[in-house]
Amino acid sequence: MPWSAADPGLNAFDWDDDEAARLTALVVLMVPPVGAERMAGFRFIDEVTMLLVSRYGRWACGWDCSTHYGGPVESWCCDSHSVGEAQETAERVVTCLLEWRDWLEDMAERFERLAPHPDADAEDRSWHLERAATRLVTAVVNSTHAESSWYGLCQTTLTWFLSSTGLGPAEAQEAVEAAIGGRFKSHIAPAPTLVDTVGEDLAIRLTGRGFYRE
Repeated sequence: MPWSAADPGLNAFDWDDDEAARLTALVVLMVPPVGAERMAGFRFIDEVTMLLVSRYGRWACGWDCSTHYGGPVESWCCDSHSVGEAQETAERVVTCLLEWRDWLEDMAERFERLAPHPDADAEDRSWHLERAATRLVTAVVNSTHAESSWYGLCQTTLTWFLSSTGLGPAEAQEAVEAAIGGRFKSHIAPAPTLVDTVGEDLAIRLTGRGFYRE
């Protein structure tokens, strides 16, 4: 999903208590019976995703991006643990959607604060990019608790940040993949020195300059 599809600034989200009630009522009708076969839970998640995307936009497909699998959504685990009684499950879906939206809005605010000035020279841009990378990696680690495959969200977040500064998505993704280079591991929070190294490598790759100012 490109940043243009996830950016809250480009994708409005009209939400109030009435909309929460309407969505809850729709999802209640979709919840499989307690004790249904495992595939029913998988289908339910897919159907909810389609409903949310059709209703709110493509950004909503991250609603079940659980911390258990390297995401920032605390209220969802998996189909076997999170799909149960209909009303409770529907309310949980709504909570997860709002958690995901809050996380996107938080990232958008961080991107704006951390972005280099459009007129920055190479050295100043390098400093901003290095600082942004280290802070965003740290934010993702904190959000995901460095659980399984957390580095996937880290890679996506850095790619989104670079895209928000005007870099093409393909170039941004290539630069991030090269900078991370398999250094991050599941269930292991990276040491600050490693985070700094990734930030430095990313900045140098994109600007050709390190940050040398004392």
